[in-house]
Amino acid sequence: MTAVLIACDKFKGSLTSAEVCAAVEAGIRRVRPDTAVAAMPMADGGEGSVAAAFSAGFAEITTTVTGPGGQPVAASFALRRSDGTAVVEMAQASGLLQLPGGLPDPLGATSFGTGELVRAALEAGARTIILAVGGSASTDGGAGFLQALGATLSRADGTPLGRGGKALGDLAVVDLKTLDSRLTDCRIILAADVDNPLLGLRGAAAVYAPQKGADESHVRLLEEGLGHYVRTLRAAGLRAGAEDLPGAGAAGGLGFSAQSVLGATMRPGIDVMMDLAGFGEALATLTSADLVITGEGSLDRQTLNGKAVAGVARAAWDAGVPAVAVCGRGLLGRGELAGLGISQAYALTDHEPDVARCISNAAALLESAAEQLAREWIRAEASLPG
Repeated sequence: MTAVLIACDKFKGSLTSAEVCAAVEAGIRRVRPDTAVAAMPMADGGEGSVAAAFSAGFAEITTTVTGPGGQPVAASFALRRSDGTAVVEMAQASGLLQLPGGLPDPLGATSFGTGELVRAALEAGARTIILAVGGSASTDGGAGFLQALGATLSRADGTPLGRGGKALGDLAVVDLKTLDSRLTDCRIILAADVDNPLLGLRGAAAVYAPQKGADESHVRLLEEGLGHYVRTLRAAGLRAGAEDLPGAGAAGGLGFSAQSVLGATMRPGIDVMMDLAGFGEALATLTSADLVITGEGSLDRQTLNGKAVAGVARAAWDAGVPAVAVCGRGLLGRGELAGLGISQAYALTDHEPDVARCISNAAALLESAAEQLAREWIRAEASLPG
């Protein structure tokens, strides 16, 4: 009997990772009802990471924090009480989807709520915090994040530093001795899929601020503010060169503050999430006669740069287990898929060319795609193509 391990990310805008895995399993069972199926919803360190942790058995804790526009928002984090591991998702507190009215605020958006969410995790007993930082709305260098954790960031007149990247140029005094003392005994893992530095042509402002609504003048202002932020922190005792650490530019520069001030260790988000889910242990039970199914909404150029699908397929390849993928749309050629370790991809657009209908009817279409996949890859005699 063929054993199948389903490890899919969300289809953004239509299905959560758990819903994707459920639809794939339903399609398989229609045509191969006796197949042994295990489902592990995945994420790559961005939106959906907390939901994936819930699927792995973590408890859900919800609190109210400050959104990127300064408004209160409800946000959840995941906690595994047995060892005090928490997953905190920046998108929940300071993400683009939390902007009031969905309107970009490239200069004023703050990361303060993410710091509040970390503080809530500490209060719940977290001793290891996985900080999943994809989907952020801010470019404040993590200044708001540090303020929420107790750091004192002040203007020259002694008043607290204002909100967002536009305020960084006003920073005059930094006191890190006021940081929450519980952070000293807490291990922080920065789960990110980018290795950009904080400043320069590959930095947080130049590369990612335009995706958050910034125009050229905003980018210049944010770059100047981030540079001033680094110099002021360095004057307060921060070591030189921290702004060049891989991932310092993640999440509008929060990666810089997390690594340089809190001592966070950066790891690829998908590797972190696979560890949490026990993917490696499950994969070790499979053989070359079994199958891994991964997937995400769009298989495209971004998939090649450390997304969930790439991480899952790489691990399957290393273990000698064939992998196929499901997706909303597939924009990668056979050679690119093969380079990822994916033998074949099944796209919803193969069944329904209208993208809007693919989004609105994603679950049913995905079940149909999974039926086709099962017929072609799961044999009664457990033999696979090729």
